[in-house]
Amino acid sequence: MEIRKSSFAGSWYPSQAAACDREISQFLSGVTESQTAQASWIAGIVPHAGWYYSGAVACRVIHHLKSIDPADAIDLVVIFGMHLHPGSANYMMATGAWETPFGPLPVAEELARALQERFDFQIETPTRFIQDNTIELQLPFVKRLLDPAAVLAIGVPPAEASLDIGRAVVDWARANDRRLRIVGSTDLTHYGPNYGFAPKGTGPGAVRWVRDQNDREVIDAMLALDPEMVISVGLRHQNACCAGAAATAIAAAKHAGATRSQTIAYATSYDKSPGESFVGYAGVVFG
Repeated sequence: MEIRKSSFAGSWYPSQAAACDREISQFLSGVTESQTAQASWIAGIVPHAGWYYSGAVACRVIHHLKSIDPADAIDLVVIFGMHLHPGSANYMMATGAWETPFGPLPVAEELARALQERFDFQIETPTRFIQDNTIELQLPFVKRLLDPAAVLAIGVPPAEASLDIGRAVVDWARANDRRLRIVGSTDLTHYGPNYGFAPKGTGPGAVRWVRDQNDREVIDAMLALDPEMVISVGLRHQNACCAGAAATAIAAAKHAGATRSQTIAYATSYDKSPGESFVGYAGVVFG
């Protein structure tokens, strides 16, 4: 089994299991099992900056996707991500495994083959791929907290056709009796001169606008389980860098029966490193 080597371990997150464990313990400090066992969450939206900035948000979301019954093992985790535009292709690594500090995560090759029969993909391999933080940053959390039998990472553009891929994933998991969890990876508003987007100038007023208005609009669309609105708002207001990934995860969650949503956390990089340029992060779960 060929293994796709990590690209960001040792820089965006620790490369050693012990160091990852320490950070995960810090991220989950104060989170009790009773808080996550109140409902069966089947999907989540996570951010994908370096762990220093958004790791706590992503970790807490994925922690909420654990099975209520510890004996009820998760068979499959599907992660939607990648920085794509509306005209982009779909991407997928269809064979092999992903390297993590906690050991490899095998690719769900049967599901990958089934999707290739229905949809067009740019196929990556463990040795030929686009370096992508949106997916890799989640993998240590997925391995350590969910430990699924297999994963499939899919890059989807912000287009309504992507939503059908999410629904097809759920249909396959249901037909093959696989216990599924779904993750959509996106950061929110990229604000300031570093990103060429500063409609409200700089300073605390700009931070409030991002937090209370621009990010709020796309978070509200997520909480409403409205994937089409997530795509529309993300493209119009530049408040979701991977709107297709978030929307496809929500479409999959709804198809799997989700009717509820909850915000787990919200933060910005400004909280850690105040400056003229900053990014918003949200953690949302669906069940």
